[in-house]
Amino acid sequence: MTFRAIEKKNFPPFIDSLIQAMEVVGVREKVEGKYEFAPLEAASQLCLEYDVTLLSPKKFLFPPRETLLKFKTGKSVSCEPVLDSQSLAVIGVHPYDIKAIAQLDRIFADANRDEHYLRKRQDTVIIGVDIKRSSTHAFCRSMNSATVQEGFDLLLTDIGESYVVAVGTNQGQALLEKHAVSRAATKEEIGKRAEIQEKIPYMFSLNTVNTPYEELPKLLADHAESKLFAELAEKCFSCGSCNLVCPTCYCFDVQDDMALNLSEGERFRLWDGCLLDGFAKVATGENFRENRAERIRHRIFRKGKYIYEKYGEHGCVGCGRCASACLPDIANPVEIFNRLKEGK
Repeated sequence: MTFRAIEKKNFPPFIDSLIQAMEVVGVREKVEGKYEFAPLEAASQLCLEYDVTLLSPKKFLFPPRETLLKFKTGKSVSCEPVLDSQSLAVIGVHPYDIKAIAQLDRIFADANRDEHYLRKRQDTVIIGVDIKRSSTHAFCRSMNSATVQEGFDLLLTDIGESYVVAVGTNQGQALLEKHAVSRAATKEEIGKRAEIQEKIPYMFSLNTVNTPYEELPKLLADHAESKLFAELAEKCFSCGSCNLVCPTCYCFDVQDDMALNLSEGERFRLWDGCLLDGFAKVATGENFRENRAERIRHRIFRKGKYIYEKYGEHGCVGCGRCASACLPDIANPVEIFNRLKEGK
């Protein structure tokens, strides 16, 4: 990995040059204290000292609603895939979201390749930034996601008067050469970056999962019949908010929409979530997870057991968005994991 440095006075021109060359989305303040990834019209709109965004940048790679194909019926039946994609730069991605995107890359490329996701991912540049401010519910240290050393094209670390830029890919290097005024980072700057990254995990000391990362699958297996899931179900609204804000949830529903002329239509997919009561319903009307306790348990097992057993990493990156979005305040994985360990 190579390291470059961009003086802060040269950073806005870098962003403005990118905006002229491609579609650029970055972190913007939506309302006071609330942030979102949204299109940038100028570098002045970009905010890099945020805590967490309402939704992850997943929405640009795996949209909430996405047309998969268009078809025509009648005497001449035809079907054409829709693979919409364009060059995109996503700026200001925190390490936990970088790790989440890397997990989606792996999942959507496994077994049945999802060409819709992979086409967008191929055309997307990830420009990350190290965390300077933690959110209330985040527990990134417990999920090994407070810092990353891969999964990005460029990663910015604020060291004061400049950013040290870790170059992760040739594409990232090419962007710097074409759009930025940069120089080789000095040994002192690289050392300062390392010192800053070493301290980042301790921002999350107040929210800690008491079970070691590698032992979570066993913890869940040992407490599969815990009464805690039924207790949480009594308060759960089955609204699916915890699923829909999660940066690693990838479930979707597929529907066909026929036009009023009854001769053409489209097939599209929508985000879906395992907490919704119809998620596990099949064509016969049978529902394999009819009660809320089963759905809550499935969500937690998916975060702390199933994905780990298949890919060697948890399906939770500790961003805390689920806990923030949950109205009855029952979705926090830290509290659930810790209560299971305590036998409560």
